[in-house]
Amino acid sequence: MNDLLTVRDLRKYFPIKGHDLTGGKAMVQAVDGVSFSIAQGETLGIVGESGCGKSTTARLLMHLIDPDAGDIRFGGQALGKDFTVRELRRRMQMVFQDSYASLNPRLAVQDSIAFGPMAHGLSPDKARDKARELLALVKLDPDQFGRRYPHELSGGQRQRINFERALALDPELVILDEAVSALDKSIEAQVLNLLMDLKKNLQLTYLFISHDLGVVQYVSDQVLVMYLGKVVEVGPVDDVYHRPRHPYTKALLASRPSMDPDRRLERSPLAGDPPNPINPPSGCRFRTRCPFAEDVCARVEPLLKVQDTGHGHLAACHMVIRGSGHSEAPPGAIGASVAVG
Repeated sequence: MNDLLTVRDLRKYFPIKGHDLTGGKAMVQAVDGVSFSIAQGETLGIVGESGCGKSTTARLLMHLIDPDAGDIRFGGQALGKDFTVRELRRRMQMVFQDSYASLNPRLAVQDSIAFGPMAHGLSPDKARDKARELLALVKLDPDQFGRRYPHELSGGQRQRINFERALALDPELVILDEAVSALDKSIEAQVLNLLMDLKKNLQLTYLFISHDLGVVQYVSDQVLVMYLGKVVEVGPVDDVYHRPRHPYTKALLASRPSMDPDRRLERSPLAGDPPNPINPPSGCRFRTRCPFAEDVCARVEPLLKVQDTGHGHLAACHMVIRGSGHSEAPPGAIGASVAVG
């Protein structure tokens, strides 16, 4: 299957007022060397704690903020060389977490959906007809909901409208940034099933960002785990969830609530807070919270390596890199680093 989106070494540092300890300008290292790819027709789920860089990555892809460095290719074409940001945003759309703030309160639902197609050259009549078709597609009666305003809709209905707006330009890839996290569980299930139906019927590709590990497992084909601006593990959803290789991924999965009262957590599997992104730890950024950290973890940054599991399952941990110098590492020569994807 061909890759629809390929990202290499994406980086974004945010300057802040003041200076660091060396007298230089202090920078928040929000996204630092992130690489991944999404195959056409698949869903890549991104998980990680708040502040790990998930949403910043999404905004960099949409060019809502400009990256400091990195290469973004869509369908094999390079952004800035083969197509413009305007063309990118027609082919790739985004749905945000806050369903109410995402909609213009002064525009009726039908007009809000039709705005994008009109901005890209479609006549007002055709744009409104398309808006009505999309309303029906997400199971909202156009006659009943077309002239309503955002404040007259429930959270689930507003988020469906946001899906429609994203689909109005016939994109190939849709970024969903915590798009269901503000909904209650019964509505969330309906919206997730709708997303799966839309993906199948319209042959869409998704980038799905969420804190909810269960939701990500349900919708994703591949899963990418971020920690403090870095990718620490990526692979097929079954491999990552049932055979995690990175200690951070294991801690995240262990923190999920259990329905079994005999398996209640007595204490958190992950202690402490993430380090300061202005001055992250040397070597492995997770080492300050990792129970398996050794000297090599502070000296050498672990790169994503091909693991024995195969199937494109990669983990940036010295314990799974052959010959890394960690006491738990498999013996042998140090493996060659590879690009993610």
